[in-house]
Amino acid sequence: MNGGEIIAKVLQKHGVKHLFTLCGGHTSPIFVAAQNIGIRVIDTRHEVNAVFAADSVSRLTGIPGVAVVTAGPGLTNTITAVKNAALAQSPLILLGGGAATILKGRGSLQDIDQMSIMRAVCKWSVSISKVKEFVPMLERAFLIAQEGVPGPVYVECPVDTLYGEELVRSWYGAKSKETPPKNFQERMLQWYINNHAKNLFAGKDSVDFGAAIQTPPYPHHSPSQIEKAAARIKAANKPLMLIGSGAMMNPQKAEQLAEAVTKLGIPVYLSGMGRGLLGRESTLQMRHHRKDAIKEADLIILAGVPNDFRLDYGNHIGHRTFISINRSKEDLNKNKTPSLPILADPQDFLIDLSKKIQSNYASWIEILKARDAKREVNIDEQANAPVNLGINPIKLFRELEPQLEDNTILIADGGDFVATSAYTLKPRGPLGWLDPGVFGTLGVGAGFAIGAKLIFPEKDIWIIYGDGSAGYSLMEYDTFKRFNLPVISVIGNDACWSQIARDQVEILNSDCAMNLAYSDYQMIARAFGGEGVRVDSLDGFKAAVVEAKTMSRNGTPYIINAITGKTDFRKGSISM
Repeated sequence: MNGGEIIAKVLQKHGVKHLFTLCGGHTSPIFVAAQNIGIRVIDTRHEVNAVFAADSVSRLTGIPGVAVVTAGPGLTNTITAVKNAALAQSPLILLGGGAATILKGRGSLQDIDQMSIMRAVCKWSVSISKVKEFVPMLERAFLIAQEGVPGPVYVECPVDTLYGEELVRSWYGAKSKETPPKNFQERMLQWYINNHAKNLFAGKDSVDFGAAIQTPPYPHHSPSQIEKAAARIKAANKPLMLIGSGAMMNPQKAEQLAEAVTKLGIPVYLSGMGRGLLGRESTLQMRHHRKDAIKEADLIILAGVPNDFRLDYGNHIGHRTFISINRSKEDLNKNKTPSLPILADPQDFLIDLSKKIQSNYASWIEILKARDAKREVNIDEQANAPVNLGINPIKLFRELEPQLEDNTILIADGGDFVATSAYTLKPRGPLGWLDPGVFGTLGVGAGFAIGAKLIFPEKDIWIIYGDGSAGYSLMEYDTFKRFNLPVISVIGNDACWSQIARDQVEILNSDCAMNLAYSDYQMIARAFGGEGVRVDSLDGFKAAVVEAKTMSRNGTPYIINAITGKTDFRKGSISM
């Protein structure tokens, strides 16, 4: 077997069903071998989207998604997606091509110090120097990506470790014994090349694929921690729970977590991968005025939620009693020391906690629900307000909400338009919402959608795009069509980078670099064999949603290019 075949066999052993790539000569043996043994290879139009797709698979399955990219610019194109996965605590494996081991540092094509770059953004990085290292290094990569706090790992695969030994020796120019060297200098060069090749391929035919897959270790709670948390909850009159992505690291347990939260009976705010956990409607889930609710609570439980900018660095909690459960020691204590810190998996903890305590906080929930209801009335009023052009974006989402099926996954990729959707759309169930996470990355939409549609082909996958963020990945409509991934996109087209413009125009009195055009984005879908429509009225939008769902279910990816007006809905929402 060559190195590519060895890699493919290890991936198959670990349950990898899809391999994401953008081709390059450095790495061809990997994806060719993967396809030959039944792993579906999806080639994207930009390397960053291959990694976003792998990230999506990781989040939705719990099995690290895998991407392979070529050396040099192929690898550097992935940096944003890799760092996004790191900050989102998402496990994935990136295989990158590299210069031949015998030529490193000598100026070969695309030869840069890749390891220094990747060590800065990955949980672990390793460069292969011998073909026989692929099995143990990849086994370790899968373990490290998932253990403790999950994250991305990078495995550098020099080109001469991937191709067959005979071909590589011919590239080296290694001469056989039948053609002896002409002089001492040539003799020494031949000795060096032959010795290097011998070491490179030594042991490749005796690699062992039979080692048991190790269960990734992560911190676990103790019975006493369950007891302490239960006692604090029983003593509270107005407890409040915040559940974030850190509580969703094992997707297979998402339904169990939902049942546990329901049993606990504590009102809850959901964020990140936690959105949709309790379905479309739940008496426990609150959607608005989180800051006010925190101020009124007498006990706050952070489950996979750090005290970062989203909680004003702990200032929202202030001096209130709070329990924090987190796999990350850093996130557990970020900016504020918890009253009860629990270094453990929040998902496991809440599931076990629900076996100890079941509560009813009806009067407290009623107060929060009444406040939510008032906010909903206010949103309706803003939705019905006239706008300067096209469709009121709040009204657009109010109309889209009832038309979304129960089998919907929403992908959030944008600023102002997407943030508006977060107030108005209700994810249908666990794993029903994907957003970039704390890095706030634009451009995740198409990559995330590729992964989601592959994992859940029976579900409707909707990308909610801002017109600015759409520019990062609309070329992937080519990928959607080629691989029969009929994704639907709604682009909020107000010809502006609105989230930035809100504050820039007011503070700096300038719209420099803020303006886009009311472009015909739907034509991009048509260029690749998809379909789309431009709409500037509510009736047009409603009709487009019906058509989009019909077209998608018949295998055609679709774009709704919705011309939207400007509102003050999110005025003053800039984050620092």
